[in-house]
Amino acid sequence: MKSKIIVAGMGHGGLAAAAILAKAGYEVTVYEQKSAGTLGYDWTDIFDPKAFAAAGLPMPEKELYTYKEDMTFFNPSMTVGLKQHVPADKREIKMERRDLYAHLIRCAEESGAKLVYDCKVRAPIMAGSRVVGISTERGDFYADLIIDSCGMDSPVRKNLPPEIPVEKTADRKDRISIYRAFFDRADMKDVQDKFKVILFADGICGISWIATEDKYTDLLIGRFEDFGEDEVHRFSDFLRETNPQLGKKVMRGGQFVQIPVRQPLSVMVWDGYAAVGDSAFMTVPLIGSGIANSLRAARFLADTVLADTYARFDCETLWQYEVKYFRELGRGLAPLAAAKRLLLNMSADDIDYFFESGTLNEDNITMTADFHSLFDLIKFDPADLLKKGRNICKNKTAMKKLLAGVPKIAGAMAASAAIPKQWNEKAVRRWAADYSACFR
Repeated sequence: MKSKIIVAGMGHGGLAAAAILAKAGYEVTVYEQKSAGTLGYDWTDIFDPKAFAAAGLPMPEKELYTYKEDMTFFNPSMTVGLKQHVPADKREIKMERRDLYAHLIRCAEESGAKLVYDCKVRAPIMAGSRVVGISTERGDFYADLIIDSCGMDSPVRKNLPPEIPVEKTADRKDRISIYRAFFDRADMKDVQDKFKVILFADGICGISWIATEDKYTDLLIGRFEDFGEDEVHRFSDFLRETNPQLGKKVMRGGQFVQIPVRQPLSVMVWDGYAAVGDSAFMTVPLIGSGIANSLRAARFLADTVLADTYARFDCETLWQYEVKYFRELGRGLAPLAAAKRLLLNMSADDIDYFFESGTLNEDNITMTADFHSLFDLIKFDPADLLKKGRNICKNKTAMKKLLAGVPKIAGAMAASAAIPKQWNEKAVRRWAADYSACFR
């Protein structure tokens, strides 16, 4: 039997890593606070199906997913709609989150991983500066490597000693509050834009969508501030004025959650420790989706573990996992995080101007299933760029905000690409400080 590995939490990336490593002969145990059969919100998820193959996992059964409709993005005043045109080979799938969890759990169990439910993780167990186990409500458990898959507010990451340079918390602007529910469909007339996404609707900083299906309407409200049921009722009534298909009866969902929308962790490994998924902030900052990135990261982490022939699982060997992630995904996601902060400084009037002046067009909002780079949104057409530049110069307020934000985006691009290729604690700490400074 090879080394013993604990996966703390049943995040998507953690389950995928458990499946890969258990299949390779490691003794893998996954500890989860929820009960069996209760994982996953009562809604669908949208993600890149190619991530399964990238992780070395089988695709779910075909009847468990469908392909997503192209989205139409609207400005705050809803005067302009820009429709995506996603190529067939880059289309995302839509799948029930509970079915996705059931699929990943089955992959882990069939590979030989042991799953322990109803076991809340409290904190890491340290031996000197090394993570050697986890403290839970059901006792202490030890392993050669702890994979942190407990999510954005992971008790493992948050309780690491302060001298360990792993960021412990996320800033309020780096987490978005989400309300999502499936309402009845009140108006059965044909809908031109079946998946409508509205930026800064009603002048409020955030994103909303109304996805119209045959028998229901899928409503999502996202804000960078806390809100409750009263605001959901008020805002839903506001949307019904222009979207009569949105009924008033909640058929499914109706939950409030928070998800991270920020750059990946500057340091996601330590001696005996590696973070994956939301624990390492692996979502796409502009859209909040992190499932595909987490599955890909699981493969990177598993390959790094397999390459550690002496089972050291220390900073030096595990650092290659982070280097691989940044090379493949992180250095594209970091500039997007800086761009998100720039967007949050814009007003609803600014966003209206970008849409109505043609500064933003359909090329700039076609975020495909493998979207993880700012360059995916930029069309390098000299005439188009010149037109955009002229439009921006006509709006002095928006131009000042852009000029203030562009250096941060450039800095994030440069810093993420400059990640040290080999572990050297002094160099890594210095790089992490430079990288993090791009997002303040």
